[in-house]
Amino acid sequence: MKNWAGNLEYSAASVARPESVEELAELVARSERVKALGSRHCFNDVADTSGVQVVLDRLPGAVEVDSERRVARVPGGITYGDLGLALEREGWALHNMASLPHISVAGAVQTGTHGSGVSSKALSSAVKAVEFVRASGEVERISEDDGEEFLGSVVGLGALGIVTALELAVEPTYKVRQQVFEDLPWETVLEDYDSVAGDGYSVSLFTDYAGDTVPQVWRKVRLDAEPGPAPTQFHGARPATRPRHPLPEMDAVNCTQQLDVPGPWLDRLPHFRHEFTPSAGDELQTEYLLPRAHAAAAFEAVRGLAGKFAPLLFVSEVRTIAADEFWLSPAYRQDSVALHFTWRLMQAEVEAFLPELESALAPFAARPHWGKVFTVPTAQLAELYPRFEDFRDLVAKRDPDGKFRNAYLDRVLA
Repeated sequence: MKNWAGNLEYSAASVARPESVEELAELVARSERVKALGSRHCFNDVADTSGVQVVLDRLPGAVEVDSERRVARVPGGITYGDLGLALEREGWALHNMASLPHISVAGAVQTGTHGSGVSSKALSSAVKAVEFVRASGEVERISEDDGEEFLGSVVGLGALGIVTALELAVEPTYKVRQQVFEDLPWETVLEDYDSVAGDGYSVSLFTDYAGDTVPQVWRKVRLDAEPGPAPTQFHGARPATRPRHPLPEMDAVNCTQQLDVPGPWLDRLPHFRHEFTPSAGDELQTEYLLPRAHAAAAFEAVRGLAGKFAPLLFVSEVRTIAADEFWLSPAYRQDSVALHFTWRLMQAEVEAFLPELESALAPFAARPHWGKVFTVPTAQLAELYPRFEDFRDLVAKRDPDGKFRNAYLDRVLA
């Protein structure tokens, strides 16, 4: 099997698709090495294993909402798109969504995938409890009532067990409008990025860091917060007159509805529609989260490299995320700006360039996305996360024989 991008072929000795949690627990208990595989949208070997690769798509389970607690119990292997449809049918919603609704809930949470919005926390912040199959085969539920260990387990890189279910906070359904603006002056962004990023429920900039303007701004607003018409301009950017794709040469048919048309949250918060494959996957992705207070300086540093990485880049997205308390979350205790890079499928060239990009971002304590391509060394990663040693200790406690270890964790947690 290969990942979504096709840049990685998994090295598992065998693949298993258990049809019950009990079958999964027995499989884990008797295996020397085992790892769960989600929607395969990671661009590195975080989910790889030399042992048994477990795919959870046959595990039974439905989305169940406790209306009084406003909590939904969901299967770990479900995608956000399918979860959104199930919640919407019952009149419920999530507070945030990532760009793609095609990713699995467990995989996204475990790798710290985030979504967007200056006041919106990452997807993991909705987690109220996690059900794991531990290395022994024991099935264990850990919740926010368990304190510190819960904070170390939600973004866990698959190192603590296989996630079979999660309990997520939900809220009543709401509608969102999506507006696209063109040619936002860089001068405006650098002068007051907080005003730009905070002017909407979610604001994304799409850029190549060259020139005097940001080519596209995607602004999403909740109808209950802003019922009036779209503004006639956005900080100097003009409204798009037709639906846009982040890549100017691509058709917008795969993108969610724009042009200020209201729709359900699940059909507007992601950039891409659930019913379409967003692209062929012939790309690589890298992302770095750093304190939002350093945004302007970081933009300037990256703009200084724009000429060097232009032949490698499809597009870069800039977005925000609010701070949380999960030990390995890239937004741990910092309101963050995320610099996301979609690269051409030129792995050797991208990996050769990344140390220069990471060096330029190092003064701003940039944390790489766990599921994307990065070259930041282990020693530097440990410095970026105040609870890194605590996480290492938790892994040693929960998986003393390294059943869930793989080459990725050996590098990252060395």
